[in-house]
Amino acid sequence: MKLRVKFAKSGAMRFIGHLDVMRYFQKAIRRAGIDIAYSEGFSPHQIMSFAAPLGVGLESRGEYFDMEVRSYTTLEEVKAGLNRVMVEGMEVLNVTALGEGEKNAMASVAVAAYTVRFREGYEPDFDWAGAMEAFYAQPSIPVTKKTKKSEVLLDLKPAIYSLEVEREEDGIPVVHMQVDASSSGNIKPGLVMEAFLRGQGRELPDFALLVTREETFTNIGTAEEPVLVPLDAAGIRKGQEGGRIGEWNLPDAAGIRTE
Repeated sequence: MKLRVKFAKSGAMRFIGHLDVMRYFQKAIRRAGIDIAYSEGFSPHQIMSFAAPLGVGLESRGEYFDMEVRSYTTLEEVKAGLNRVMVEGMEVLNVTALGEGEKNAMASVAVAAYTVRFREGYEPDFDWAGAMEAFYAQPSIPVTKKTKKSEVLLDLKPAIYSLEVEREEDGIPVVHMQVDASSSGNIKPGLVMEAFLRGQGRELPDFALLVTREETFTNIGTAEEPVLVPLDAAGIRKGQEGGRIGEWNLPDAAGIRTE
């Protein structure tokens, strides 16, 4: 049986890297007494699969991993058991049972939603909120993306599913964006903000952004007509035995289309 765990990462824990997060949950699962399945062989390990890694320094409300278990009582008890052993800055938000044939968390990732703010003292010295709309309205957004071995020229526009600026209650503008997070695309919000500022003749200073990953989506539609739903909507919800995605009244969380 496979379970999908959604968790939030905040505060000091945002400085913990992906590999340490994996080790943290391996220990937390043992402390919570969850009957997790182990691989066979001379060096058995817990059968787990994490979704898209989160960069160090970023907070998130939409992180996921899958784990294979041999047995469990209820999803709520699994969630409560994990939360009992969580440290400050880590919280399990939801646990979902996966149906047969469901892709693992890593292979399911298509799009991620982010909220981006400028740190106090790093705000641009012009009306950047007004200029952002014109930036996104461009037919193409050419950028140079650095990889481990080279630099690649690409068009950011198809990789940005949505982008808008909103003002919070205190009047400070924040950017909401949904970008390609698949293994073949994987656009970072910092790259979008860097391209925007360079188009205005500015450079993005180091440590200028506060970034929160709000959600991670899978695409149950097609590349031409995407239908984005959160990764924990890909399982079988409690009280919805046998229910599949198309039968649920899902919120328009992706800002595109839902079944």
